[in-house]
Amino acid sequence: MLEIPNRDRKRERRESVRVEILEAAWTLARDHGLPGFTLREVARLVGMQAPSLYTHFDSRHAIIDAMFGQAWRECGLAMEAVAPEHPLPARAWLRLAAHSYFDFCTSDPVRNQLMNQRSVPGFVPTAESYAHAVAVLEMFTSGLATYSVTRREDIDLYTALIGGLVDAQLANDPGGDRWRRLLDRSVDMYADNVGL
Repeated sequence: MLEIPNRDRKRERRESVRVEILEAAWTLARDHGLPGFTLREVARLVGMQAPSLYTHFDSRHAIIDAMFGQAWRECGLAMEAVAPEHPLPARAWLRLAAHSYFDFCTSDPVRNQLMNQRSVPGFVPTAESYAHAVAVLEMFTSGLATYSVTRREDIDLYTALIGGLVDAQLANDPGGDRWRRLLDRSVDMYADNVGL
């Protein structure tokens, strides 16, 4: 006889509610800004009393921490989705990584703000959530190492260059492509500088 595994329906339901809470928090953050939403508003949006949220998240910062981890996890998945099956020439890989990260970040300014700026007073991500950001940086680091770019300052320069273009795009031409058009040229200048 085939044995059917027991499902942990209580855990599944709890996870479903957590997902719903995070979706509500993202909606409010996009409507009112990251520092501008309250637990009471999140609770109202998911149809529960504010004290009930504490059974899922112990504070507003805990919700923001879960959002932070989720954002970086999604970024990692987006980067993996465009990873080439076969090795690329150095500049082609640099361009692919730059465009992928740029497009992910500029597609959701509030998500990018949480990922890359300190816009919520007093918020510091937990080690668990921050690990997702580190994993994305390790993708860049290992990709650069494939082309013998291993010095910390060279890795930092690449991430600062792409991050700076993201910030310029969002600040000066949201929804446009003014700074996106500079990605390939910037990557070429970077590649020349590090000898690729």
